[in-house]
Order: sequence, then C-alpha cells, then structure tokens
Amino acid sequence: MKKDIFDDRHEAGRLLAQRLAHLGEEKPIVLSLPRGGVPVGFEIAKLLKAPLDVILVRKIGVPGQPELALGAVVDGTRAHTIVNHELMDTLGISEDYLRQQTENQLAEIDRRRKIYLGDRPYLHISGRTVIVVDDGIATGSTVLAALEAVRRADPQRIVLAVPVAPPESIKQLSEQVDEVVCLMTPAWFGAISRFYIDFHQISDDEVVAYLTARAPENATSAATPPAE
Repeated sequence: MKKDIFDDRHEAGRLLAQRLAHLGEEKPIVLSLPRGGVPVGFEIAKLLKAPLDVILVRKIGVPGQPELALGAVVDGTRAHTIVNHELMDTLGISEDYLRQQTENQLAEIDRRRKIYLGDRPYLHISGRTVIVVDDGIATGSTVLAALEAVRRADPQRIVLAVPVAPPESIKQLSEQVDEVVCLMTPAWFGAISRFYIDFHQISDDEVVAYLTARAPENATSAATPPAE
C-alpha cells in the first residue's frame, strides 16, 4: 500500500508490522523511542506477538539552538553518549557545557524510566532479534545513539523500522543495522509531523499504558491500546 501521509501513528505501525511479519518466527523484542515511537511499536509488537520495551534517548542541543544536535545520551542504566566532535570544535563548545548537558539529560532519562517502567527491569536483548522503532527520523542523531547502545548489548540481529525518513538518513543508518524497513523516503523532508494527519504529543500515561499492554507476560494476548 503506497502512502504519502499517515492517518496517525497507529496506522503507520500497522503498515510497518505488515512489512515485518517475516520476523515473527524469530520471537523479536520491539524497542521504541518514546514518546512518539511507542504507539508505532505497539502495533508492531501486537502483530508479531512480541514484548514491547523502550530505549530512552535524549538529544544534547547546541547552546542557543536546542534543535541542532550536538549529540545524544542513551539510557541512564545503559549510559552511552555520542558527540559530534567536529561540530563541537567548529562552534567552540566547551567540555564543561557537554558534561553539564549530559548530566541533565541522564537525570531526565532516569525520571522517565521510573515513570514508564517503575521497578520492572529492561528486557534482556542479548542474542535476540531486536526491532528499533520510532515515528520518523529527521537527522538520525538520536536513532544512531539508540542503535549504538543496542549493539553494545549484543543482540543477534538489529532491525530498524520507521514510517518515514530522508533517504540520506536511511543510507547512513542502514550501515548500523542488519535490516531497515522504511515506508517513505521523501527527497524533501521538512518536519516529521507533515507526514501525519494526527501527530498529537503522546503523554507519559499513554506510554505507560502501551508498555503495560505489551509487557512480557502479556506478549501473546490481544491487548487493547489506549484510546486513539
């Protein structure tokens, strides 16, 4: 099915799930980037009867330009940081700034982890097929950080699944994974939101509900998502 815009993240997830159906026999684990990637990952996990977990990534923005990524931090308990050192040198950004921003983002990651998972541990992904999911990719810096962190956990196979991304980002990220499934790679990208009719901000409560519905003990049940 050819799409140039998605109704919402659920539709995007269902379309991705159809393209990932061949992975069902591998008993994969779905890791979504919150918040927007979680409803997409929920639909994939539901079709593949797989557990759903999160991989927490926070961008480190350039001073005065928070949307311009200097780097990214992944998961406080699997702490891993990637930095664009060329950009850092070009803009004269100090190590003190990087250190402080890293600490701030790790604190936010820890806060979100407690909200989303409580006392539940992360799923063990060593030796497993892992599907990393987001609702779209712009520059790819946060997804790249997530993929590097996943690789460090020694999975058997990494699959990146996203509804939409620029072709140059997909080309770069395809070198980091075993398989990429992307439904749209428009030459002119702009913002991810332009590819969705409904692109509302996902709440923490919604994230918790999706994760609870696809927790390991419920992974084979036909769970009902939060209201769309």
